[in-house]
Amino acid sequence: MENQTNLELNAQAEDALRVSAKWSMFLAIIGFIGIALMGVLAFIMTTAMSSIPDDVYGNSPFGAMKGFVSVIYFFMAAIYFVPVYYLFKYASGMKDALSFRNSDMVSEALVFLKSHHKFLGIMTIVMISLYIFAVIGMVIYFASMAASGGM
Repeated sequence: MENQTNLELNAQAEDALRVSAKWSMFLAIIGFIGIALMGVLAFIMTTAMSSIPDDVYGNSPFGAMKGFVSVIYFFMAAIYFVPVYYLFKYASGMKDALSFRNSDMVSEALVFLKSHHKFLGIMTIVMISLYIFAVIGMVIYFASMAASGGM
């Protein structure tokens, strides 16, 4: 059985949530602008890379990557959208919750903030893991090159 009590916020807590929502909205707007710029840059990269003749790069790996650059930008924009969306939903929800003084709306807004933090935490773990694997891979590669006398 859950303990059903109402949480009441004092003026300092309400002010802290109000300021947090304003800064979160600012960061979300900047994030959406960044996502839009990534999309525009992906389109520009697609156009610019497709105008480069294939024979310029010869057999180098850059020739094979020229179509892949814009895909990376679109992928980054898609990943970046998720936490920015959660932050936006938190900010707008908290603003409305404090205006209407509705504890259910505060709870709903805080769920979006939790989702934002959870997403960023998981992405941080993923990125740290990728860095660790990259370092291990480089150590193995250079060790094998040194052992075979390739360096």
